[in-house]
Amino acid sequence: MKQELEAMYQAMGIEPCVYAYGTRVLEGLQERFARIDQVAEYNQLKVVKAMQDCQVSEACLLGTTGYGYNDLGRDTLEQVYAKVFHTEDALVRPQITCGTHALALALMSNLRPGDELLSPVGKPYDTLEEVIGIRPSVGSLAEYGVTYSQVDLLPDGSFDYPKIRAAITPRTKLVTIQRSKGYQTRPTLSVERIGELISFIKGIKPDVICMVDNCYGEFVETIEPSDVGADMVVGSLIKNPGGGLAPIGGYIAGKKSCVENAAYRLTSPGLGREVGASLGILKDFYQGLFLAPTVTASALKGAIFAACLYEPLGFGVVPDSRESRHDIIQAITFGDPEGVIAFCQGVQAAAPVDSFVTPEPWDMPGYDAKVIMAAGAFVSGSSIELSADGPIKPPYAVYFQGGLTWQHAKYGILQTLQSVVDRKIVDRSKLSV
Repeated sequence: MKQELEAMYQAMGIEPCVYAYGTRVLEGLQERFARIDQVAEYNQLKVVKAMQDCQVSEACLLGTTGYGYNDLGRDTLEQVYAKVFHTEDALVRPQITCGTHALALALMSNLRPGDELLSPVGKPYDTLEEVIGIRPSVGSLAEYGVTYSQVDLLPDGSFDYPKIRAAITPRTKLVTIQRSKGYQTRPTLSVERIGELISFIKGIKPDVICMVDNCYGEFVETIEPSDVGADMVVGSLIKNPGGGLAPIGGYIAGKKSCVENAAYRLTSPGLGREVGASLGILKDFYQGLFLAPTVTASALKGAIFAACLYEPLGFGVVPDSRESRHDIIQAITFGDPEGVIAFCQGVQAAAPVDSFVTPEPWDMPGYDAKVIMAAGAFVSGSSIELSADGPIKPPYAVYFQGGLTWQHAKYGILQTLQSVVDRKIVDRSKLSV
């Protein structure tokens, strides 16, 4: 079987030296992979228990149209999410179009003119800059009189507690904590560290709302930020919790008052969560959530494999090959645009859909530099599927994530290495060391 497998990789464009290098790297990862499987098993049981406790039935898999009044499946799904995240309430809707929309919805519904938003973990993800008004944009929080304050992380990635204390004022209404790194090469925040930060902030101002951007982090650990004091956790269904099946959607789970505010902002004052048809996609939402723990585990294995593959070749990787993992994203710094482009083109070549397409950098809405994105996905833009992207600006880092199965993630990563070898960014001789 070993020879047949190697022959199949060769038929898929992976030359023997690349395959052999990947095989050597994998020999040292079995213990780590076993620990990931244990976390996935725990989270799988957590999801199943939530579905059983909420009495998910076949009728819940059906959909509604029009106003969507009395949508049993939609309302039950929101109960399931609240159970999974151990929160008072949850809003899970196809009308939430993406992660940025979910975050904007949570912010705009819980902030009022004169309030201040604080980020104690540095600059937020690029697309939130226009939501907040850091970069002027129509409809931003800044246009509605909401101010913004930011405290950067210290050079070692730790929290700058004295500056955070000084930044919290009577006008500080909401604190946003981004769990993942975004287009930065800082460490991802563990749930434990997020809990420590929330405890510190609540000790200064108990009534402040603490919101966690949970994108890319769901089911990576056995606990979520809502288990350590977050008032809201927010994410996208075309990332981890959708399990690769959700075709659209986002969620906000947290305190009932915060979630209700979001529901009224999503639809209309007076209507709130009572309207919003599910349009026949609830089965994908339920089944995707059911699969999410094991899909996330596959993506995590792929991220670790990528770090262990590229670090010995001299590239900066965050997290490094030995660090604990708190999201599914792997950053690899090439130091020049050609490396980023070659990597993304390798990911695209490994895709089940549009593998024949060659991605190129372009001016994508919401970003301040050209961005290259690679994802031959069943759901457009789904970053729980094998995908990679990065801004074409210093330090020229690529951000790799996803993989619905470990086997596909493995092939995709080997294809990225083949791509950078073909373009002479990595010399073949380095693979035999």
